[in-house]
Amino acid sequence: MNLIDRQQALALARGFRLCWQPHQACHVLLFPGGIIELNASAGWVLELLDGQRSVAAIIDCLAGRFPGVPGLDEDVLAFLEVARAKSWIE
Repeated sequence: MNLIDRQQALALARGFRLCWQPHQACHVLLFPGGIIELNASAGWVLELLDGQRSVAAIIDCLAGRFPGVPGLDEDVLAFLEVARAKSWIE
């Protein structure tokens, strides 16, 4: 199992686009032939993936946005592993 490297900068995979859907009040991930409705926390993580920020910087940003949330870093890393396994990110 490959673990996400905290120093790595990740981005959405080619062909994927993150959008906010106001009528659904959620982020969605668009790709050729489909759409994935995301929960709030998934949207918050994916909107920070720009290919330049490290995973550690993303975790720090989210920790600043949501102070005192226990296990935030482990949750972000676990989500990123799932997103990578589903080929949403690279």
